[in-house]
Amino acid sequence: MSLARYRTTFRRTRFLGVAVILVVLPHSARAWGRNGNKLVVNKAIDTLPGDIRAFFESNRALLSQHVTDPLDTIATKAAERHNHFLYLDKYGRFPYDALPRSYKAAVSKYGKTKLQANGLLPWQIGVYSQKLTEDMKSGHWEEAKLDAAILANYVADAHDPFNTTDDFDGHLTGQTGINERFGTTLIDRYSSFFPMRPTDATYISDPTDHAFEACLSAHSWLENVLLADRKSRFGQNSYNDEYFDHFYNAAAVILIRQLSDAATDVGSYWLTAWVNAGRPQLPH
Repeated sequence: MSLARYRTTFRRTRFLGVAVILVVLPHSARAWGRNGNKLVVNKAIDTLPGDIRAFFESNRALLSQHVTDPLDTIATKAAERHNHFLYLDKYGRFPYDALPRSYKAAVSKYGKTKLQANGLLPWQIGVYSQKLTEDMKSGHWEEAKLDAAILANYVADAHDPFNTTDDFDGHLTGQTGINERFGTTLIDRYSSFFPMRPTDATYISDPTDHAFEACLSAHSWLENVLLADRKSRFGQNSYNDEYFDHFYNAAAVILIRQLSDAATDVGSYWLTAWVNAGRPQLPH
């Protein structure tokens, strides 16, 4: 699909898309929120080596604009929401070895219906990593820009702890809305104070396996965030300024770490696609 056609499609569905997202989606599908995704993309560009950085730098505004397009896609393609999470706790106990990382093996073991219900996020990251590789290999640079932005959205999702659990919005622990408070409100309130420090992008040998590792790492922080929320709410009658100040002080280290790691991984997936495409000359 051309960039012009893609933009036209999303202009027509944007307002409907936002309304439908709010009604039909689990909160986990929103992940970091729009500001969080833009933070990740902008920081990801800074992780890239000089060989490819100029291409992404020149498209910084476009990448930032389109990184949240998958949220709008859900308005016309309900199945898209399953690409944004992986309920690891549906597969036994940490480190969830019962779930094969090969999609074919996972389908053989659990069936497509169960896999879809519990989320397809790491496999979707593998699919889009390959799509970006093919875009670059064939010189389809307009498609590459869009697929790079969409891939960034999925990779960022893998670093949100609440995209890795059936308790995606705190409904199982009596902390409803915790994902929004952690992944959206804290960012909207305090992002100007974030000392994000992503490391340099590196080559990823297995994009799907790496996505699983990102989900596992995010999941390992879940209890810490839930505890921070409970402690911050103690003695409060509402989610007021005092609550959010306490919550930020308690959870900021995890939040900033996950966003920084997401930025590093986004840059690494972009770099990996370029390397796997044969290191083609990128247009400036």
